[in-house]
Amino acid sequence: MNSIKTYQLQYILLAILLIFFFLLNISLGSVKIPLRDILNILMGHSIEKESWQYIIVNYRLPKAFTAILVGGGLSLSGVLMQTLFRNPLAGPFVLGISSGASLGVALLIMGSSLFVGTFASFLVSGFSIAMAATIGSFLVLLSIIVVAHRIKDTMALLIIGLMFGSITTAVVSVLSYFTSKESLQQYIFWSFGSLGNLSWTQLALLSGLFLLGVFITIAVLKPLNAFLLGENYARSMGIQLKKSRFLIILAASILAGGITAFAGPIAFIGLAVPHLTRQLFKSQNHHVLVPATILFGAILMLICDTISQLPTSEYSLPINAITSIVGAPVVIWLLVRKRKMVF
Repeated sequence: MNSIKTYQLQYILLAILLIFFFLLNISLGSVKIPLRDILNILMGHSIEKESWQYIIVNYRLPKAFTAILVGGGLSLSGVLMQTLFRNPLAGPFVLGISSGASLGVALLIMGSSLFVGTFASFLVSGFSIAMAATIGSFLVLLSIIVVAHRIKDTMALLIIGLMFGSITTAVVSVLSYFTSKESLQQYIFWSFGSLGNLSWTQLALLSGLFLLGVFITIAVLKPLNAFLLGENYARSMGIQLKKSRFLIILAASILAGGITAFAGPIAFIGLAVPHLTRQLFKSQNHHVLVPATILFGAILMLICDTISQLPTSEYSLPINAITSIVGAPVVIWLLVRKRKMVF
């Protein structure tokens, strides 16, 4: 707790930045809405133009909250994977969870091309795509958990996870080769990622998965700190390795799988934000890193989403491209400036 108090000022600053970029995000778009009216809507007051209230409540607010959950959840998942495998290149999708979700969506979209007419359009909907991604990621998660109980070497588990990812990617490639161009285009659009397609009901489901992942992470904060010095040290501290490893994998998979199901595969955030947080906070203590990483990831995702909207334009860029274009140079600059990676 003393470590957390030491960083109180940084937490307050991150919270202020989060509120600022949240308001900025919902104030920009193809329709210009004055900040005063936005604040009135947020406080539950009525405004003259009902269309503005509809835009804020049914589109911009869900998208902004989705950005917060996606950024925070992927960043937290990245921290868990990097600590478990003690590998700075590990990310939330290193175990093949995202590939499993992609395979589920590919089977749905490209398989539906076998059907024609209304039945095909019924098969492929926003809800069915989310369900297919959830099932795909869940099946990969079950496979990883079964393997985790059979092997003791964490690095072997990492390699197996990469192999699962390679297998699912290969199957998607075969499906892409034989499918129609319309189905292939629809799958590619899904792979770009999107924050603006969630209803309040879907957002509630995503929030539940996010909170579940956070609660599991809180339960393994002590083992996470012990894993930093290796499994032998963790064992000497009385940590139950199998149980802790299972909970860490479960938390990371719930976060990564749930986010991929509802928002598509979002690159960069889960890999880079943990490193940026370590650089800024100069701490390896997960009691400090976990809340800081969630806040930082949410802020960065809001910034990327704001940029992708092309303010004053009716067009928006793929969020997957923006996260890498905006974030990668920042990481390169920080690493060059610091001359080494803190891990």
